[in-house]
Amino acid sequence: MLKRCSGCSGTRVTFKIVPSYRSAPPACEIFVRAQFDYDPNQDDLIPCPQAGVPFKTGDILQVISKDDHNWWQARFAANFPALGSGHLSSAGPSTSVAGLIPSPELQEWRTACLAMERAKDNSHCMWFSKKKKYYTTKYLQKHSSLFDQLDLVTYEEVVRLASYRRKTLVLLGAHGVGRRHIKNTLIHRHPHRFAYPIPHTTRPPRKDEVDGKHYFFVSNDSMLTDIQANEYLEYGTHEECMYGTKLETIRSIHRTGKMAILDVEPQALKVLRTAEYAPFVVFIAAPNLHGLQDPDGSLERLLKESEILRQAFGHLFDYVILNNDIDETIRQLDQIVEKLNASPQWLPVSWVY
Repeated sequence: MLKRCSGCSGTRVTFKIVPSYRSAPPACEIFVRAQFDYDPNQDDLIPCPQAGVPFKTGDILQVISKDDHNWWQARFAANFPALGSGHLSSAGPSTSVAGLIPSPELQEWRTACLAMERAKDNSHCMWFSKKKKYYTTKYLQKHSSLFDQLDLVTYEEVVRLASYRRKTLVLLGAHGVGRRHIKNTLIHRHPHRFAYPIPHTTRPPRKDEVDGKHYFFVSNDSMLTDIQANEYLEYGTHEECMYGTKLETIRSIHRTGKMAILDVEPQALKVLRTAEYAPFVVFIAAPNLHGLQDPDGSLERLLKESEILRQAFGHLFDYVILNNDIDETIRQLDQIVEKLNASPQWLPVSWVY
């Protein structure tokens, strides 16, 4: 253009620079629930500990960038338990300071290294160690037996809804912490709100027991067939008779509009934690030993078992109640559940979309 105009006297060429009309890429609007504790000051891998965002299991984080393979950029959004508006960060996700958090890939790699360290004496897993190639190879081979054995937890993508109906109340806790008493008390006080799924059994009915009221009495072959068809949430044997909770009994409670109450083993959450059952998982923690007499050591054993459960399954809890006084625990739980469905909640994305 300039060459053509160079021979023309009095010609003026004007260049005008305008912004691109192409829209900028959308900002990352992903929220996740942390499934592990993280302290950047205790992390040897982070490039700058001061730039890290500390968090606890159950906290809500807003991910604002996933460009780096090892380090995401995120900001703190809400404390655990993130229920209602009162639990949100006072600064809010739009003004809280952003920083670095380990990516799921990095955290999985770290977890695999720690597991291998425990499995092998005198083995070390360091970021720049000579064995790095071996560890990363193990990491990339998702089919390896190591990853089959690990329960790798990092982050769970969540979304915040103004209201959501929870269909199942799941009580978790160490054996002897009082879950059965809590369950029975809630059902007795609110029979129109709560119900417990009637178990199935292969034993014959006793005197005055009614089929469908106390138990569903079934044959051994029938129960085994249903177990093989994955129709049971839990089952076991006691005095050569089988007992179990059938999933259909939970669904039938939901169809009546009531909330099913379950005091199950934590492994059952792998089945229950879906939109179909929409559980609200409450961990009944053992009381602290301060000022309590424990001559036979039963309270100490209860406390240790409770802590083991918290460490193994704490990423699945929605709420934790310290059971120092069982009447106060019931009152607190009753109050939470009553307001739950009308309160803002952070829910797994898989439950909503």
